[in-house]
Amino acid sequence: MYATGMLARGTAAAPSQAGDALVTGGEARSDGRASFGFALMRGKRAQQEDAAAAQWSRMPGAAPGSEQIGLFGVFDGHGGPDAAQYVRNNLFTNLLSNARFAEDPKAAITEAFEATDAAYLRLHSGSAPGHGDDGCTAITAALIGQRLLVANAGDSRAVLSRGGKAVPMSVDHKPNLREERQRIEGAGGVVVWAGTWRVSGVLAVSRAFGDRPLKRFVIPTPEVKEEALTSHDECLILASDGVWDVIANQEAVTLVNGVPDAQRAVRRLVEEAYNRGSFDNISAVVVKFRF
Repeated sequence: MYATGMLARGTAAAPSQAGDALVTGGEARSDGRASFGFALMRGKRAQQEDAAAAQWSRMPGAAPGSEQIGLFGVFDGHGGPDAAQYVRNNLFTNLLSNARFAEDPKAAITEAFEATDAAYLRLHSGSAPGHGDDGCTAITAALIGQRLLVANAGDSRAVLSRGGKAVPMSVDHKPNLREERQRIEGAGGVVVWAGTWRVSGVLAVSRAFGDRPLKRFVIPTPEVKEEALTSHDECLILASDGVWDVIANQEAVTLVNGVPDAQRAVRRLVEEAYNRGSFDNISAVVVKFRF
């Protein structure tokens, strides 16, 4: 199931809409041991530039009755919606077609991120300046059995609830982080304060898809973190900074754990961010575990 703005499609549960600003949906895994919900709200922005994807699938070549794997992502666009929509539509397809996914999922995830970015840039290689120059962050998760692999490029964020406590699963890629700044400056770029720290005084994240004019400095390569899930793990939250700007990690975990249904929980999270005054697009995926 995919969603962006007011578009949602897939074979999972049909999305519901509130007014013209909110899209929600969700589906349980076939064995009932996990379920997801997603919600996207345009919020106070004139345009929805975020996108999200959530699906149950199977490893390439796996038997039809084999255990399903989960693929989830939130993609926070900037400069327009095109990059986020492209990544939503292609990233997991590229991952599932990677021959290394079954045996080395970390490597396959990294390759899928980089291949998707390269394809998006090729798509716009002949475009006039200003066209195809937008970009997006990505926070994704792959659930393979009880293995959880979270991949991040940008400042969207993943938080795991373990025994009711928030466990960060990603690091926000900001240009002023020591390692990021060294990499950017080593490639010939600059990090400048312009209201916040920005690459070349323009972009407030140091990793992203797209962003053609800044591509030497703003890379799509994700950081990938793996956790073995146990019965102590209740849920995973993936969300854009429209959530995290106004809701702390532990607050989000407490809120989501208070609602058993994943789709209702993620809707509550997104609406709470809006009610707290978030000025950005607000997007999230919640995955509930029953291990």
